[in-house]
Amino acid sequence: MNETEGGIPASQAAAYVRGRPDYPLALEEWLRRDLGLGEGKVAIDLGSGTGKFLPRLLAVGAEVMAIEPSAAMRSQLEALFPTVDARAGRAQAMPVADGSVDAVICAQCFHWFATDEALEEIRRVLKPGGSLGLVWNIRDSTTPWVARVIEIMAPYDPGTPHFESGEWRKPFPRDGFTELREHTFANPQAGPPEKVIIDRVLSVGSIATLPPEERERVIARVQEVIDHTPELAGKPEITFPNTTYAYHCRVRS
Repeated sequence: MNETEGGIPASQAAAYVRGRPDYPLALEEWLRRDLGLGEGKVAIDLGSGTGKFLPRLLAVGAEVMAIEPSAAMRSQLEALFPTVDARAGRAQAMPVADGSVDAVICAQCFHWFATDEALEEIRRVLKPGGSLGLVWNIRDSTTPWVARVIEIMAPYDPGTPHFESGEWRKPFPRDGFTELREHTFANPQAGPPEKVIIDRVLSVGSIATLPPEERERVIARVQEVIDHTPELAGKPEITFPNTTYAYHCRVRS
């Protein structure tokens, strides 16, 4: 979910739904092939947020539990996916029986809880041979206008965990789990600039929780980038370039 695990305002949860990119369809084959999911399998979407990853899990036919600590995020999830079993819980304390699920997937959130405690809890709920999947959608900062937007946001970064730091890798390799394997997928996000750029910025916790006047100043600067970039200015639809990184490993039998 790329936010802290509590205290997320309802306004940010709504911006998250609007502004964050969906996950590429190619991940469905990854879920089937590498995580072994399909009909008759049970998966946990851990740190499910507003349920952005749920369409990919539901498409492979698995039974899904969504575990999310934020009440605001969970409220959005329940409205969008009323048939999904949504539960309050944390990576370190999941309301799930020992050895009861075939896979745990952490989409856009593992960097928040990449600890020994969380991994032991994940191993507790997985069946022998069960899979752990880690997924992130990451902005392509090699695109000049994307880099400028990131520069505008940078002063407001409170130093919270994020994928790019690589700190999430520290618990690996890990006894009881196989080696992590990586796959990457292109994941362009198309839509109006107001959705794929401005709502994307507003979905970040450090921006969403700014005082209103300061938040408006940030958005005005982002709007200037849009207005002065030829491939963005006046366009009804633009493409925000992203790369999806997917990692998986298994609990040793």
